[in-house]
Amino acid sequence: MKALVVLALSSLCATAMADEIPTDVASKTAPVEQYTYSSHPDIQKVISMSETPDVCEVVPARMVYEDSQGVRHTMEYRVMGNGCSHG
Repeated sequence: MKALVVLALSSLCATAMADEIPTDVASKTAPVEQYTYSSHPDIQKVISMSETPDVCEVVPARMVYEDSQGVRHTMEYRVMGNGCSHG
């Protein structure tokens, strides 16, 4: 009986500790900025850009860049997919 209680408490503690880990990681990641036509981002260096899928519709894309202060940003914007025929 004592073994069951210990097992139940240890699993509860492990679950509580697992809940704390994503919170720490989430606080260290920068929020995703949404691009608008009125945005004037300070882009000094592009780190990466997401690939545009082969679909014929507007899709979200992301760009990771550094500004002139060396701070890394992630910006989400909308692009037309590469799957449209040109004829």
